Amino acid sequence: MPFAIERPMVVAVTTEKKVKLGYSVGYWSSGPPVDALEGVKEADRLGFDSVWTAEAYGSDCFTPLAWWGANTTNVKLGTGIAQMSARTPAATAMAAMTMDHLSDGRMILGIGASGPQVVEGWYGQPYPKPLARTREYVAIMRDIFARQGPVEFAGAHYQLPYDGGTNLGKPLKSTLHPRRPDIPIYLAAEGPKNVSLSAEICDGWLPLFFTPKEDAWYRDRLKQGFEASGEDGKADRFEVCSPLWVSPDDDVEKAADRIRPVLALYAGGMGAKEANFHFDVFARMGYEDVATRVQELYLEGRKDEAIASIPLQMVEDVALVGPIPKIQEELSEWRKSCITTFLLSGPPSMLELFASALE
Repeated sequence: MPFAIERPMVVAVTTEKKVKLGYSVGYWSSGPPVDALEGVKEADRLGFDSVWTAEAYGSDCFTPLAWWGANTTNVKLGTGIAQMSARTPAATAMAAMTMDHLSDGRMILGIGASGPQVVEGWYGQPYPKPLARTREYVAIMRDIFARQGPVEFAGAHYQLPYDGGTNLGKPLKSTLHPRRPDIPIYLAAEGPKNVSLSAEICDGWLPLFFTPKEDAWYRDRLKQGFEASGEDGKADRFEVCSPLWVSPDDDVEKAADRIRPVLALYAGGMGAKEANFHFDVFARMGYEDVATRVQELYLEGRKDEAIASIPLQMVEDVALVGPIPKIQEELSEWRKSCITTFLLSGPPSMLELFASALE
């Protein structure tokens, strides 16, 4: 076995553009990942384009990004993702502008609507109409970044000043002059309308489970968004930053076993049965029966059986698994896709090896 790993990998390359690599630290569990700072510094040393932090209902994404990012020089600093319901649009804009100043203009603001269980269960915010809320959220942040005057917004979900309360609120303009008035905003999206929305109002799209087999579908959804934006040449500057799970092993099934727990968790173990957007992604790929079975097993507490029920083909549709020659051959299809940056996660010691092996 040419490369031995203990957990799934993700690697980044681009098609028809300069090859970009991203390093994703991911979620925390009981505490900070012990090798996170080392990985971030190694990504910066190797010339990676970006590093990314995450949040759900534990650690936040901005604090570690600032802490670890302070040890870097060139790499861009991205939130992947900042939960919209965790902060008002103004609070998120403030954090992004602050980070952009501290990092000398390296901030990428990745945002997402998350799902109803987290939004309503953890943040205590309503979840309905996530696309409409996203549109308003981004519009307010754009106004704050532009700093052309006091911000006023009368939306269905957000109002500045607040409509009610003491009725003493007044429109305000940020006291902080943004380092860049056009801080890039990327949107995490899985549903068809949300993918199009990312291309319409944002600067990038953050998919989660991407498959080259659906590339034409993704491009069509993005095209609809570009056309709705009315911006000439937007497609040429738009970024698509996606994980690519990579698990090398001479035994293909053993390699796939490292990926199966992740797919089972998202397909069946996350979100409510009535509202699991990850489930919908796999259903669009043609695995609705599998995802339904996985979900049933998860709900019954039969996690190991749920994991075992993930077929090899489903793994191979969203990941590169098996011997290195097989991985390198299949990588060509990913390079032809709309993805511009593949995100890598794993032990810092593997970053250089995988970057060179899959470039």
